[in-house]
Amino acid sequence: MKADHTLDCFGLLCPMPIIQTSEKIKEMEVGQVLEIIATDEGIKEDIPAWCRQTGHELLGIEEDDEVIKIYVKKIKGD
Repeated sequence: MKADHTLDCFGLLCPMPIIQTSEKIKEMEVGQVLEIIATDEGIKEDIPAWCRQTGHELLGIEEDDEVIKIYVKKIKGD
């Protein structure tokens, strides 16, 4: 999946990936896609919940060994 921005949360534990995702998405334009790279298994539940709360769109979750990539589309201005 093609992303406009990448956020490296490799090795970070909850709640840091959510905090950094929230900050990064505020810098982006509506319609752009953020790729979040993480290793914390909890992100697979945390990011979808965050998307439901904030109104942004979860595009997909990919896993490759221990690396998790999550794609979020910015839907509205913050």
